Amino acid sequence: MHAAMEFLLKYGYWVLFFNVLAEQIGIPLPTMPVFLAMGALAGLGNFSFTAAVVISLCATLCADLMWFYLGRTRGTSILNLICRISLEPDSCVSNTKNQFQKRGAYSLLFAKWVPGLSTVAPPLAGLTRMPLHRFLVFDALGVLIWCTSYLLAGYLFRDQLERVADALSNYGGRVGILALVLLAAYIGWKYYQRRRFIHELRMARVTPKELMDMIVAGEDLVLIDLRNALEFEFNGNKLPGALWIDLQDLERRHEEIPREKEVIVYCS
Repeated sequence: MHAAMEFLLKYGYWVLFFNVLAEQIGIPLPTMPVFLAMGALAGLGNFSFTAAVVISLCATLCADLMWFYLGRTRGTSILNLICRISLEPDSCVSNTKNQFQKRGAYSLLFAKWVPGLSTVAPPLAGLTRMPLHRFLVFDALGVLIWCTSYLLAGYLFRDQLERVADALSNYGGRVGILALVLLAAYIGWKYYQRRRFIHELRMARVTPKELMDMIVAGEDLVLIDLRNALEFEFNGNKLPGALWIDLQDLERRHEEIPREKEVIVYCS
């Protein structure tokens, strides 16, 4: 614990920059402990609070601008890539699209607080062709609210955090093992839920080739395109004869789906 604190005292600004940058790129490195530690050290006079805010803003904007342009040029494929590494990839894309579609640029103000939306919001902004200046304004405001809140918490509660750090130094090994066990248990549970979901879903799946054979054979079926409106507007192509219904509108428009035919749905 003391070694980590000495390292942070020596390279605090660099640790803050690369930790924030890595998390916003998509690497699962938590920034909250670093924010709290830097805020506490700023309160103790070791670092500048303003400099810590500016560094956090610069690191986040570097990552967000990269995702913004990738979203603009690569469309939904970049969203699928981001969500593929998440713990809930089966719902990540659709959930974040729905949230962004409802609030647009205003979702950038709170995106950093929402797991999943934090990394996906910038490419969604690019995908929807949001003007760069509008993206920068709302994203920068959201980042300032996010990083300042954690840094300020560390600044205000620096004495309590210092006592916690001293306590952890006495039990650091056991606390670290407990944290790793809890993290492994959480990831294992999420993995189990995902495998069970995929196993149940696979029973009702057809491959693209099987679907093509069914269409060529003239089978009586109906195709339902359930892509989100953002994705459909970016790429309006759909299978011949398919009925497009935004997933959010499915409950309202479900009567449009023929009940006497075999129904096949697809999304991304």
